Amino acid sequence: MSGILDARPRVGYFFSGKTTMQAIGESIKNKLVNDYKSVPILVKESSTVYEAICTMFLEDVGTLFVVNDHSHLVGVVSRKDLLRSAIGRQELEVIPVSVIMTRMPNLILTFPDESLHAAATKLIQFQIDALPVVKPLASDSAAQKYEIVGRITKTSITKAYVELGSEEL
Repeated sequence: MSGILDARPRVGYFFSGKTTMQAIGESIKNKLVNDYKSVPILVKESSTVYEAICTMFLEDVGTLFVVNDHSHLVGVVSRKDLLRSAIGRQELEVIPVSVIMTRMPNLILTFPDESLHAAATKLIQFQIDALPVVKPLASDSAAQKYEIVGRITKTSITKAYVELGSEEL
């Protein structure tokens, strides 16, 4: 089961040639985003910055995903974005989230059938806390539209690796 030994009918067991680390590496790469995604926390692009701050606090998350009226992903708002807008002496109850969010196509995305390893690599490479898990929609316009189906965070990646470490080889 660990991948170190292989079995063949009428032959028996034999060494597969893989080290323990190679077997663990294969196990990591076989884990999919879809198996570890969590519920995304969404706000409408017309919501105010104040509402976004309240949502982030109440949901205890570090990233909010912004959707339009058709529930298509249009942007992401992080703690840093909200803090930056709160430091300025602006009326947070008036400014829409769409003014401060990071917009498409500048978002880093992941897909349900992508490996958890690839998602973790994106988190590290782009120095971000969360990735939206999206499903592409058929689009008649030039811009691709996505439906958000979950989120992958540094915490969910950590939970997956702790779970992997708890499995018996």
